[in-house]
This record gives sequence, C-alpha cells and structure tokens, in this order.
Amino acid sequence: MKKKRIPLRMCIGCHEMKPKKELIRIVRDKEGAISVDPTGKKSGRGAYICRNVECLRSARKGKKLERAFETQVDDAVYAALEEQMERNDG
Repeated sequence: MKKKRIPLRMCIGCHEMKPKKELIRIVRDKEGAISVDPTGKKSGRGAYICRNVECLRSARKGKKLERAFETQVDDAVYAALEEQMERNDG
C-alpha cells in the first residue's frame, strides 16, 4: 500500500518545514486585500505561519509578510492572527 504524501510548507517566522494542516495561511487576493484563510482554499498568493505567537512576532519584526506579499500589511491582520492563535491555545 502506498503511503499518502503530506504537503509541507515553510513558516515565514521560524523557517521550519511543517505539515500544511499545522500552519495558518494568510492570503492576498487579486484586489490586494490581505486576510487570514482558515480553510486554506482561498485563491491568491499565500504565506504560512506557525500557530505560535513567537513566530508571528518574529515575522512582524522582520516585515516578512510585507516581503511575501510585496505590499503593506495592516495592523488588523496581525491582530486577527494573534487573536486566532490565542483562541486555539485556550
């Protein structure tokens, strides 16, 4: 029997390769709006981050989301990510 291949993605905060299901996807759509993608299926340019607040802080400090999307990222996106991470921990 063949073993199913698990898709891996790199966290933009810690640069570790992890299974796609363990990461949070942030997406920029065609209009340039940046949002959290809980389903992982929205169309657009995606970036992945661990469910760890430290990774988020590292990504924010290094402006890694801005580089990934080649645009300015609003503070509301970071706030939504941090709130989602805290909800999942609790």
